[in-house]
This record gives sequence, C-alpha cells and structure tokens, in this order.
Amino acid sequence: QEKTEWMFARLMYPVHPQARFSRRGFGFGGGDWRQGGTSWSQDYPRADRHFAQALRRLTRLHVRSVEQPVNLDDGDDAFNWPWLAAGEMGDWKLTDAQVVKLRDYLERGGFLYLDDFWGPEEWARFDESMHEVFPDRPIVEIENGDAIFHSVYDLDDRYQILGQWAINGGQRDRWVGTKAQWKGIYDDHQRLMVAMSFNSDVGDSWEWADDPVYPEKFSALGIRIGVNFVMYSLTH
Repeated sequence: QEKTEWMFARLMYPVHPQARFSRRGFGFGGGDWRQGGTSWSQDYPRADRHFAQALRRLTRLHVRSVEQPVNLDDGDDAFNWPWLAAGEMGDWKLTDAQVVKLRDYLERGGFLYLDDFWGPEEWARFDESMHEVFPDRPIVEIENGDAIFHSVYDLDDRYQILGQWAINGGQRDRWVGTKAQWKGIYDDHQRLMVAMSFNSDVGDSWEWADDPVYPEKFSALGIRIGVNFVMYSLTH
C-alpha cells in the first residue's frame, strides 16, 4: 500500500481467436482473461517483480514492490498508471471500447511497452489491434540516436534477447531466422508513446534473471532496456 513514484502496471487483454495458445486448446489461468487467464499473464508476476527490484537497485526511483494488473474496461483506472507493459502481443485482440480507451490513454501522455512477439504471423495478429488504435500513425524503427536508448545507459549495441523457452532450442519455428527489431509509434511532438521489442523476449530476461541456467547476457541487456524505457517515459 505504499505510495510510490512508479509501479509496474501490466496491461490485461482479451485473447485473439487465432492465438497460439488458443489453437493449442488451453490458456494461462483457465482461459478467462479477466481472471488472469490467457496470454497477458505470461511472465506475470515474476518478471514484474524482478524488474521492479532491479529498478530500485539501479536508479533512485521510489518503486513499488508489487505489480498492478490493469483492465482497460475498469472505468478510468488506466489513467492512474503512466506506464503500461504487455507481452505475447501476437495473442491480443482489443475490443472497440478498449481501442478507444488505449488511444486516449496514450494521447494524454501514457506510455506502452510491448514485447515478445515473433515473425510475420504474430505481427499480423498484433497489428490488427494496433492499427485500430492508431490507423493514422505508422510503426517505425527507433533510431539508435533516440533518447530512449540513452536516457540512462547507452544502448547502441542491442542484440536479440531469447526467451527461456528458446535456450535449449525449443519452439524453433517461432524464432529461428528472425532478427531483433526495436519499433515505436510517436506522437505529434516526437514523443514515443509505444515502444516495441519485436523478435525478442525482454520479459523472460527479467523473469529468469535469477536462474543460473539463463544466460546473463540476455538479462544484462533486458534490464538496461527496461531501465531506459522507464526513465524515458517519466521524462518525456
């Protein structure tokens, strides 16, 4: 219940009918997205809490230790949380009302970080909802010189971050042959409203940072990316 400067707010969302996990006949938490089911809860809450702990150690931010799930259908609650993050973006499918709410949230100054979606099929499902949120704003590559890559750490040397599921060669059809891309959507003042790590799993680099089997190089970069993105969102 401590009042803090920042907290990890995780965006809840309904599942796409063609999502990977839907096609396999199961969902996280039993399948009801409003009760923690389906893909939005991937990495939750371990990644959220590990990253919050890292942010407390690496910055002077007053960070809440416990995450905040956010449902866009819950009145105006989303506007209480200036940072939102979500993963498994190839699985989301926003409703018309959620599209309107998310656009309003971002245009008022909110920041959204999207992670862990791979290849053209997942991109196409992701873009169904993203294009509805901003039909008139392109998704572009974030240039190396952008402030988001230099707000705390200089991150010109960014490489693909593999998930724990890929370390021993798992799900090869999902990631083999892909290349990490760092994309975003800007507002009229060239502020990044939405930042994306496409073909990388930064969430796993937070979630498994305490696992000696998970490569340190992925957590080292993933945590620094997260720190930069948070500090950018607070200063832009």
